[in-house]
Amino acid sequence: MIRKPSLLMLTAAAAAVSGVAHAIGVATPAGGEAPPTRLGTAIKEDIATRDQSATRRTRALALREQAARATEERLKSELRARQEAAAAANTAGGPTAEGAQYDNLAKIYQAMKPAKAALVFEQLDMDIQMKVAGRMRERSTAMILAAMTPKGAADLSMSLARKEVRKARDLSAPTSAAPAKR
Repeated sequence: MIRKPSLLMLTAAAAAVSGVAHAIGVATPAGGEAPPTRLGTAIKEDIATRDQSATRRTRALALREQAARATEERLKSELRARQEAAAAANTAGGPTAEGAQYDNLAKIYQAMKPAKAALVFEQLDMDIQMKVAGRMRERSTAMILAAMTPKGAADLSMSLARKEVRKARDLSAPTSAAPAKR
């Protein structure tokens, strides 16, 4: 025999289904999304961290690029300034190839032993001796003068002294033209 379910049993089953539906409705947010899980939260945090690091790298690259452009501009302006200065020096009678030759000779004589350098140095024209000695370090010039004959050393010393006196006069000339105070 088949039994009919009792009304009480049907009411209890309906109440149970209603309770489960209510629990599901409360657990689900209004938008219909499922509540966040630990895995979902971890993924979102990882994505946010990755986005932040990508933004930092982009900013760092932009700063590097800016610094490189600024350095390039600074170098270009320095190069232009040097080229302009060199052009101005060449037009104003600046260092010439002849001046470079005297610089090279000064380096050569400084590298030689003073006694041997003195023998050759005395054979040079006095003008050349003065130009080369003026470009040498004082200590090297002194050692070569000490190794020269007394007459040669005296002649070079007198020529160098006259040159220094002329320089001193040239430097002091503008100040002596100042009006006297009363």
